[in-house]
Amino acid sequence: MGTKAQRRADRALVAAYHEARLGELSERVAAVVDRYRAGDADAVDEALHHYHRAAQEFWKFCWSGSGVQIEFTARALERLAADGERIDWWERATPRRRR
Repeated sequence: MGTKAQRRADRALVAAYHEARLGELSERVAAVVDRYRAGDADAVDEALHHYHRAAQEFWKFCWSGSGVQIEFTARALERLAADGERIDWWERATPRRRR
């Protein structure tokens, strides 16, 4: 476990990531609500369920567990950024189709 300052920095990094990605998920839902308002009544129900699944997985990644988990998440976010990669939480919550 890092120093108090490092733990604070880790929490800030995870919180900033959480806020940014949550905004992206919310934008997906907002786009579907706009389609609903334009007359596509079938769009909203599935999108809200999808958002719920994505938000659950996303929350678990960011916040479940103890301070060690926050430290682990912060290091994972740093590795993703260094590699130019990102997690698409909406896609990750897409149910797998059975064959």
